[in-house]
Amino acid sequence: MLKIGLIGCGFMGAMHANCYKVLPDVEITAVADIRREKAEEIAAGTNATIYGDGMDLIAQADVDIIDICLPTFLHAEYALAAMDKVKYLFVEKPVTLTVAESEQLLKKQAETGCQVQIGQVIRFWDEYVALRNILAEGKYGKVVNANFRRISPTPEWGWQDWLRNPTLSGGAAQDLHIHDVDYVLSVFGEPANLYSVRNTLSEEKSYVNTLLSYDDFAVSVEGTWGLPATHPFQATFRVVFENAVVENDGGKFMLYTADSAEEIAIEKKELATAAAGGNISDLGGYYNELLYFTTCAANGKPVEQATLSDGAASLKFLLTKELAFNA
Repeated sequence: MLKIGLIGCGFMGAMHANCYKVLPDVEITAVADIRREKAEEIAAGTNATIYGDGMDLIAQADVDIIDICLPTFLHAEYALAAMDKVKYLFVEKPVTLTVAESEQLLKKQAETGCQVQIGQVIRFWDEYVALRNILAEGKYGKVVNANFRRISPTPEWGWQDWLRNPTLSGGAAQDLHIHDVDYVLSVFGEPANLYSVRNTLSEEKSYVNTLLSYDDFAVSVEGTWGLPATHPFQATFRVVFENAVVENDGGKFMLYTADSAEEIAIEKKELATAAAGGNISDLGGYYNELLYFTTCAANGKPVEQATLSDGAASLKFLLTKELAFNA
């Protein structure tokens, strides 16, 4: 039985806890949050020890895995300490607030050998996994163009409103848009060229749209959390191949060819616990990523998906190429 230490019991910490409670052969044995009532909510139904600060958990708890679900600006400090404690560490995305911090983590990993997975959950989301497989098969010919879109109301669930403070979260580009940036880089690699535009009126109305140019096709990636609360969260993609179009939109995963339009069946894990709040509609991707991570830990195998190196590379691309384009 793997012993889990969870640091950060807010919105994302609760999502992870819900997954751990239904994952096989894992047990939450320690939780930490400066808001004791939040830690108590997550510890309910477990025998977990509650700590007032994550550093106390790192120093004192008997755990095999540490999972950091703290605000982005705290990732580096706690991750560096955790890598001296455990052999397996999970850090929510984005990996860190700055490129320099991510490089510190990579250096520490080289020193400790700690296996680190970053919460780039879209790599594990069922529809995106299916798209990756379709791309790998190549049965519909070459990619002609593609669009990835993630749009959201302004987040209001962050502790002390940290999400809307770009000095703490990096804003919508770093917290929300990076999901699609990371996925696109993982399936297509870095582009030959790019053109990026974003607004700078206010972080609450943050918007970014980037066109990535590859040898013989282009990919556009759009993200914002500047929408009113009445607008639903949407995460969509459309990939145009030579002989088909694959589209995920409106709750349907569709395949369009010259002869037919059909929905592609996706078998999803049914979970007893549910997602609540924020921009999460179900726990599927979170369950998948944590199942992969805990399976690696249980078998003593290296983390090879959504690695620390992957997370650092996506952050560096976003900050030094995409967002720097019109800086």
